[in-house]
Amino acid sequence: MTQVLHTEQAPAAIGPYVQGVDLGNMVLTSGQIPVNPETGEVPDGIAEQARQSLDNVKAVVESSGLKVADIVKMTVFVKDLNDFAAVNEVYGAFFDEHNAPYPARSCVEVARLPKDVKIEIEAIAVRK
Repeated sequence: MTQVLHTEQAPAAIGPYVQGVDLGNMVLTSGQIPVNPETGEVPDGIAEQARQSLDNVKAVVESSGLKVADIVKMTVFVKDLNDFAAVNEVYGAFFDEHNAPYPARSCVEVARLPKDVKIEIEAIAVRK
């Protein structure tokens, strides 16, 4: 049975979608952009945007009862692949901080993202 995930710790959906779904053995998040759920603001720099997007993914995953270590796949969308090194630094530190293994990942450059942000991240987590 599919359960819709919702948490106030991540930004509300801005369209006809949900923050994530729990399929029982697997959790899928929608793409999380770097909107601070408390203020609605978006930080300026790519490093800060990457961290906020990761924190938003974490909040959705945790709303299912899972944790960062349960994430097995992430997809990162960036407006400028020249930001790859900065994103990698934040990304690696995030997983290290949570004592979590690095998941499989794809990173692709896109022409545009919602609210003209620089990054969007989605995740798949598995209930073991």
